[in-house]
Amino acid sequence: MKTLKFSVGPKFRCVLHGSFQKHFDEIKKVHGIFTSAGIEVLAPAMSEIKAVENGFAVLETDREKDHRMIELLYLHNLKRLGENGFSYFINPEGYIGKSASYELGIAQVSNIRCFFQENPSDHPAYFHNNSIWKPENLAEYINRNKSLPKPHVKRSESRIHKLWEELMVPGSVVAVGGIIEYEPSRPKKEKDILLVKTHKWGDKFSMVGGKVRRNERLDEALLREINEETGLKATVGGHICTFDQIKNSGYYISGIQHIFVDKVVRVNSKKIQLNEEAEEFVWMPARNALKELPIEPNARQTLEIYTKSQQ
Repeated sequence: MKTLKFSVGPKFRCVLHGSFQKHFDEIKKVHGIFTSAGIEVLAPAMSEIKAVENGFAVLETDREKDHRMIELLYLHNLKRLGENGFSYFINPEGYIGKSASYELGIAQVSNIRCFFQENPSDHPAYFHNNSIWKPENLAEYINRNKSLPKPHVKRSESRIHKLWEELMVPGSVVAVGGIIEYEPSRPKKEKDILLVKTHKWGDKFSMVGGKVRRNERLDEALLREINEETGLKATVGGHICTFDQIKNSGYYISGIQHIFVDKVVRVNSKKIQLNEEAEEFVWMPARNALKELPIEPNARQTLEIYTKSQQ
């Protein structure tokens, strides 16, 4: 077996999943491949199977007797993965198994990056187009690129991918938005800003922005959202405000702490290419927009603070 050694760089961790009854030798093999590549395998701790009880494999390293406790302790390793962590599913001929199927659901909804040895055949899982990796190929990719493979989403599956991402809602959601200023070659007294009318906000105008993804920095998320929604290349400026989402604002979800972080953003073009999230856009001075446009409450609050700062 080829040994892959990491140079100094980010620390990668993983949790292995699969049928311990059917594929334990394969799981041990994958454990060795990742470990030799410098990837820390948090679980399972390699030992032999002590017993099989009611279809559940118990390892020699398991200290608990209750199968539910063993499974929950195993799943708690997902919380230790960190920003460079992932789950890897050993599923020869596509078979995942009952316990690993349960673990897959938890991992995906927890927004853990999931990779598979083969296409799952016994689980109706959604997985993007860059999720299937042989263990040695995945270890080599990580070792070479010092990063996990990025998702590849087919255009025909973009709606499915978006619906799946929307399921992964933690107790707190951070969204970042931008007051986008146009800077013409000949500055006028009042800068034009960009507002978009969206279906999400009940056909009211709002700012461009969106949710910050797992392990994504605020500025990175804001620039990504602006480019995805408008096609614009932008530069992030100063902070405007941070606040809890306004209750009864039209898109309020009870039970979730939704935090907005809004910043000034500057562009040097007005050429917009809207994606499917917005239906129209307008450029105008912020003071005029507050008077003339129906603006959703969260964006209006930010726009009022921004306007005062320009006086």
